[in-house]
Amino acid sequence: MKSFLPVLFCSLFLNVFQAIAQTSIIVTDSVAQQVMLGNYDPSAYFAIHILNNPDTISKGISANVSPDSLHTFVDSLIGFQNRNTGSDTISATKGIGAARRWAYSKFQQFSAENENRLIPSYLQFDMAICGINRHKDVFAVLPGMDTTDKSIIIIEGHLDSRSQVLCDTASIAQGADDNSSGSALVLELARVMSRYSYSHTIVFLLTTGEEQGLYGAAAFAVYAFNKKIQVKAVMNNDIVGGVFCGHTSSAPSCPGFGNIDSTHVRLFSFGGFNSSHKGLARYIKLEYNERVRPYALVPMTLNVMTPEDRTGRSGDQMPFKSYTYTAMRFTSANEDGDADVTDTSYSDRQHTSGDILGIDTKHTGTIDSFFVDFDYLSRNTVINGNAAGMMAISPSTPDFTIASGGPNTLIIKITQEEKYLNYKVGLRTKTYDWDSVYSFKGTLVDTINVPAGNYIASVASVDGSGVESLFSREQMIDVTSVNNVSNPGNGIELLQNSPNPSDEATMISVVVNRPINYKDAYISIRDITGREVKHLGIQLKQGVNEVLYEHGYHASGTFIYTLVIDGAPVQSKKMIFMN
Repeated sequence: MKSFLPVLFCSLFLNVFQAIAQTSIIVTDSVAQQVMLGNYDPSAYFAIHILNNPDTISKGISANVSPDSLHTFVDSLIGFQNRNTGSDTISATKGIGAARRWAYSKFQQFSAENENRLIPSYLQFDMAICGINRHKDVFAVLPGMDTTDKSIIIIEGHLDSRSQVLCDTASIAQGADDNSSGSALVLELARVMSRYSYSHTIVFLLTTGEEQGLYGAAAFAVYAFNKKIQVKAVMNNDIVGGVFCGHTSSAPSCPGFGNIDSTHVRLFSFGGFNSSHKGLARYIKLEYNERVRPYALVPMTLNVMTPEDRTGRSGDQMPFKSYTYTAMRFTSANEDGDADVTDTSYSDRQHTSGDILGIDTKHTGTIDSFFVDFDYLSRNTVINGNAAGMMAISPSTPDFTIASGGPNTLIIKITQEEKYLNYKVGLRTKTYDWDSVYSFKGTLVDTINVPAGNYIASVASVDGSGVESLFSREQMIDVTSVNNVSNPGNGIELLQNSPNPSDEATMISVVVNRPINYKDAYISIRDITGREVKHLGIQLKQGVNEVLYEHGYHASGTFIYTLVIDGAPVQSKKMIFMN
């Protein structure tokens, strides 16, 4: 998992990758390329026995994902000793070359076990990284049964590892958690999910060059963008097997050294209001809670996080997002370190040769204390597979209007994808998770009774098998207890920060209902003594405008934030930070 990229992010990220673009990007298997483009005969890849019922897929993934299988994959990956992007590409037993050839062979094996329906390939690109000029991502394509909608789903993790020095190819760099855990997850889902059939094509992707700058993921995103491949969603898995909290950990993260957490996972994604990335994270959580959690032996809690990644950190979801693809990241609740290996007092395992599978505390020659928890990793694998499986058979996403029905009521009207007559409405207020999800059937218009407040709504289609689509764009509306509902009121409105209370970062939003003329606008944040602690510039365009305030982990208190336009305070609200 990359610590600090040597490039600019946010709005500059796309331009940066174009400026330092990987060259000669090719897919080595032409059939894999044509399938991702949607140019193929789906019947050529039909299984003899088609298993595409949602319950069959969800329960089958849950039952067949194996901690032992994941353990075997991780053992094999750490056995390559050093998977640095610049490491050996010739050896059959050591280095990134041996690792990617082994992963390719596993995809071939899974294909042979499933009627040769899985198509392995490399994505090759040229770029100078750690003394090597040519690199390869390895991936496998599972063709969908319907090319009416050509969009694909990508399940991803980075294959490369590192130790303290970024391009050190001589030291031991097993990368047991970062990121053998995510790579094993991708391989396990290729093994298990290839048994089933889906409408959409699924791509199982292992990237390289993540530690040096997300380059493998960027190469795949550039390739997809240039080829006009339609991508429905990208799920990045990076550090998904560890349960131990180190001395340091990039916020928002674990509470303190030695804490163990094997029942939570963090879902990071970009944006706030009307973010498709946040919508994907919410969808993943909804599908888990509806389809897996009711019968899970160890229920998991999925936390939809406010920021795109941990403070000062980055991951392979970012280049996909920058090329307009919907993307998010899975990461364990606990991390063993913040990866700041330049700190002379750093003693944690992440980004060091100490990122190993575990230790032999009894000196018997067998590891008995594991840093990677394979039961936890298997639960995270199921969460991924269940979400990808449901997306891959899901109906089309609808659109809607929202209006007043009188005091404390909302009227939802479906305006696009009207053929289903089964829909869900997600409503949220103070967080990036839904407060409630409502269902309605047999009608395109429904009335919802709600308490007074400011609501953000989105909708999903539900097909005859009970599978939800990804949710639509969001719309905002203010509901009062009297006969007055607006969307929202006139002028400019400073909204309550979300989430509130927050533990580390929170989004501050301003609604502008009509164009305004101004020279300068910012959010002033002050503590209870009146001392300004942050000055955040904000653009005020018509619609919803947002800025992310990162207060920092292990800090608490009450703060006042104020919208200031051309030197004049306009509105103020209170926000709370809690550990």
